[in-house]
Amino acid sequence: MSLKPLDVHFKVHLDLKKIELYEMGWNLKDGLRECLVAAAPYGGPISLLKGHNRRSPSARPQLEIYSSSGLPLASFPWKSGVVKQLGWTVSDDLLCVQEDGTVLVYDLLGGFKRHFSMGNEVSQSQVLETKIFHSPYGTGVAILTGALRFTLATNIDDIKLRRLPEVPGLQGAPSCWAVLTQDRQSKVLVANGSHLFILDNTACTPVTPPGLSPQASSIVHMCVSFSYKYLALLTDSGHVWMGTSNLKEKLSEVDTKIKTPPKQMAWCRRPKSQQPSAVVMWDGLLIVVGECKETIQYHLDDDSILVPELDGVRIISGTHHELLQEVPGACEEIFKIASMAPGALLLEAHKEYEKESQKADEYLREIKEQSLLSEAVRQCVEAAGHEHEPETQKTLLRAASFGKCFLSNFPPEQFVSMCRDLRVLNAVRDYTVGIPLTHTQFKQMTVQVLIDRLVYRKLYPLAIEICRYLKTPEYQGVSRVLKHWACYKVQQKEESDEVIAKAVSVKLADAAGIFYSEIATKAYESGRTELAIKLLEFEPRSGEQVPLLLKMKKSPLALSKAIESGDTDLVYTVVMYLKNELNRGDFFMMLRNQPVALSLYKQFCKHQEQDTLKDLFNQDDDHEELGNLYVKASYKEQRLEARIALLQSAVDEYYKAKNEFSAKTTEDEMRLLRFQRKLEEEKGELLVGFSLHDTMTTLLSVGLHKHAEQLYKDFRVPDKRFWWLKLKSLAEKEDWEELEKFGKSKKSPIGYLPFVEVCIKHHNKYEAKKYVSKVTPEQKVKAHLAVGDMEGAAEAAIERRNESEISTVLSRCSATTDHLLMERLNRAKATAVKK
Repeated sequence: MSLKPLDVHFKVHLDLKKIELYEMGWNLKDGLRECLVAAAPYGGPISLLKGHNRRSPSARPQLEIYSSSGLPLASFPWKSGVVKQLGWTVSDDLLCVQEDGTVLVYDLLGGFKRHFSMGNEVSQSQVLETKIFHSPYGTGVAILTGALRFTLATNIDDIKLRRLPEVPGLQGAPSCWAVLTQDRQSKVLVANGSHLFILDNTACTPVTPPGLSPQASSIVHMCVSFSYKYLALLTDSGHVWMGTSNLKEKLSEVDTKIKTPPKQMAWCRRPKSQQPSAVVMWDGLLIVVGECKETIQYHLDDDSILVPELDGVRIISGTHHELLQEVPGACEEIFKIASMAPGALLLEAHKEYEKESQKADEYLREIKEQSLLSEAVRQCVEAAGHEHEPETQKTLLRAASFGKCFLSNFPPEQFVSMCRDLRVLNAVRDYTVGIPLTHTQFKQMTVQVLIDRLVYRKLYPLAIEICRYLKTPEYQGVSRVLKHWACYKVQQKEESDEVIAKAVSVKLADAAGIFYSEIATKAYESGRTELAIKLLEFEPRSGEQVPLLLKMKKSPLALSKAIESGDTDLVYTVVMYLKNELNRGDFFMMLRNQPVALSLYKQFCKHQEQDTLKDLFNQDDDHEELGNLYVKASYKEQRLEARIALLQSAVDEYYKAKNEFSAKTTEDEMRLLRFQRKLEEEKGELLVGFSLHDTMTTLLSVGLHKHAEQLYKDFRVPDKRFWWLKLKSLAEKEDWEELEKFGKSKKSPIGYLPFVEVCIKHHNKYEAKKYVSKVTPEQKVKAHLAVGDMEGAAEAAIERRNESEISTVLSRCSATTDHLLMERLNRAKATAVKK
């Protein structure tokens, strides 16, 4: 296709430039005629649906996807419903909107991803027109139904359908409509004849463009700028009105002198530009309108489409792909005829320098005299970014580098960054890649998004080289690309599992932040279970291995990996999963082969599932643990008969386990329970459940000494233990008479000092003195001191001639009242020391 300027004056006035991006590589016999076409912004792919009006099964439409240079990416026959509109998402997924309101989503290589519906109302009344738009929330779809109502989905990744209010007086399809995004809300602007309405969630508001030509009786076409800030309206009188999208300000109005409706209209405006300009296209003709009344016209050789961009408009035909944009300010300053801008002078200076001409010095002096050398370098660097031809870029960057040599404090960041950006841009603009980004688009898109788009195209080597060249952090760059590559690699059916697993491990060996579990998951989803298992061997984190192994029904391996990890929570996770998935027998059999898991499961059952624990012990013939289980269960029983029955079961199990001690002890517990119940029935004292010690203590405290003594004899309670129990019980009751009888009943196995101490503890010194004489000589000093008998203590200490005891008595004497006794003790002590 060729664009032939008919009005050079206007072109210069508007400062437009046309760049041929590619000669298209596709081979379209009929061009774009009878094709449904959609091209993604930011130099994205192009989709064609050939013969979209065909409805015969024998002659199906063909859906084809190409790069921006016309190289094929995908092609397949369309076997679904009638397509009303094609469009691209912000992530380069293709949307195909069908007549019944179903939207099918494909990736740019033609792989089906998913589908969704725009609602029952759309399905019933059919799609009349549709528009795919980009909002702050993502990619949206707007539909005009056969019932002349609008349905809107602002974000296809989170479908929330909105049915907009009815347009008053609308009897047929509106003459034109567009989607606006204002205040983070998507609205629809509808033209019904000469009337304009804005539809939002709640209302239909009539609006009037300020200064619209009164000659217009109908608005036949409209378009919104890439940023949604500006609006262009074309009336049936041929006038193009341009203004802000909120319809509060008019920028200009131009008469095209053509009254037939156009095929397409798009804005052609750079960010922050002060010159409004729109492109209107008819069959064979393209007109650019701006602020002035004149227009510039281009003849079109072929059917074409306009693709609005952030900083211009792309024009795609059957043979060529071109970019029409406003000339950037830096380029205009440098390249316009007879320019005296600093950048232009610096460029000339560098050209003369390469010729070894002294004029280079003259140009430099002129720039430096105006102190504009920094500005000249900046202009050259900026202009290089806006140029598509590598030779022009190099010329401008060399001029900038030349100018930097004469500056001592010029920051190098802008120059270095631009060199890097241009190298990346030139690589992706290459015909074989076909992403014709401008520098402005690249900065808006960001490196991360560009890498994603290369990955979607399976251009992994280029993506990795760009990441390394730009020194992108590994987890955001090379590792991320390699992960995508590995996920793609494992889906290939041509190679064996061993070859793919080895290739993936070698490639990813030094990559940081890559989880093999994610790659293994992709392999499993592709039906390659064995490959997934091999890949999981490279995953160092068991917590990532185990869930996927369970998902793949590789339970034994999952259990082994969980145990190897040493993470008990992970083991419990697997065991609980197996418990729910397997039958009881298989589950126990698997646990028996894994002692660690079995032990942990038993711990769980002890607290949660006693019956299951019993089954486990039965299967293992573990009579010892069964006995313990019955004993523990007996203490939870309230009824005595049930408790005794459980204890009897425990006795049987202990005998089977040849544990006579536990069996005898349990039998003793049963005897004690029966004795307690009998006493409860006879005496009314609550005893059942008490230990032997507590039972005897209770009996002694209530005066049932004979019954306590019976327990003492029946259960062979040690003498010392029983005497201590009875001594404390009688003292606590202050039954001193019974205590005295008890002390005289026979020789005390615990001695008589405890009698003294218990009496003193209960503040009865009189009773305590009764037992002092019975205390053994070794304890007499202590006994006398306990009752406060200093004389007796001194006599006992002197008699035993024990220096330690004498010192103890001395420490308790008072110098004022016991001085004679102290002298006697000191003499005895001196004698004891001499000996």
